[in-house]
Amino acid sequence: MTLTWARAACSHPALSGVSRAHLGELLEELDSRWRAQRESVLHEQRGGKRRRVEGAGRKPKLQVIDRLLVTLVHLRLGLPHAALAELYRVDRSTVSAAIRQMRPLLAARGFAVPDRPGIRLRTLEDVFAYAGAEGVDLRIDATEVQVRRPKAGRPGRKAFVSGKKKQNTVKTTTFSDHQGRTLFSGVVRPGRMHDQTCVRTEGIAEQFHHHPDVKAEVDSGYQGLANEFPAQVSSPPKKPKDDACDGDKRAWREARRRQSSARICVEHTNAEYKQWRPLQRYTGRREDYDETHRAIAALVSDRSARRPTRRRTSTELVLVHTTTC
Repeated sequence: MTLTWARAACSHPALSGVSRAHLGELLEELDSRWRAQRESVLHEQRGGKRRRVEGAGRKPKLQVIDRLLVTLVHLRLGLPHAALAELYRVDRSTVSAAIRQMRPLLAARGFAVPDRPGIRLRTLEDVFAYAGAEGVDLRIDATEVQVRRPKAGRPGRKAFVSGKKKQNTVKTTTFSDHQGRTLFSGVVRPGRMHDQTCVRTEGIAEQFHHHPDVKAEVDSGYQGLANEFPAQVSSPPKKPKDDACDGDKRAWREARRRQSSARICVEHTNAEYKQWRPLQRYTGRREDYDETHRAIAALVSDRSARRPTRRRTSTELVLVHTTTC
């Protein structure tokens, strides 16, 4: 098995999870960043400037393209480092080092903005500022990923036990637009923490204070946020009492259907992340989950941002014929 064969196999979209055109864009974007990062590490190890000209000395076993490919394949399919090392005929530690170097660069890219090439959102402040400037109605939802159970006796062992799934999970919050295109995904927290608690601790509520024109669609887990910002946040309507008339019950079902139809696109966004193996069930170290999730979400946002913007249909009633008295 040659290096050329391994590189051609890993660059296939079925293994890397991205198209070859997208792979070329990633390589062009990350090549200089990886070289600058490597030079910084070498400068720290040497304790000063380089003593030989650039390019001298031992050559790395994996080039930048190979390091990017093994990272993408690992993120897409969750292949073990040993299997990737056998594919490239290198030691397992070489692949592990390559993934540790490239994964932070992928995570730090931020999230692509639809119809705005070159602009990327990296913080919650960026998301709300973009939504306020462009008039985008946000969709907010949380998703859970199962993680490994900690050893017995470890402090905080119960903090990750989800009350919903009854498993050890990690939660993240996703922001999308009305077409389900990723704008931001992160705010990682233990599975035991409620969505409403995350709103208070991560500053999501503060962003609605700073951006009063931004509106959002949420599910019942954010009912407290909807009560605090009734003009900005829309949540499912409250169910009428059992003794309510049939008309009220039908109106509640219709209002709930409309709100669910407007919010369901963010569920599809979370489903896109679950197509990547590590976000189906994460078996790595918990301290690396945030970085892994942001790297995958950024790659998904690149693909979703390329979807053309659909024109929003109006719900206003328009007279077909002009009537005269």
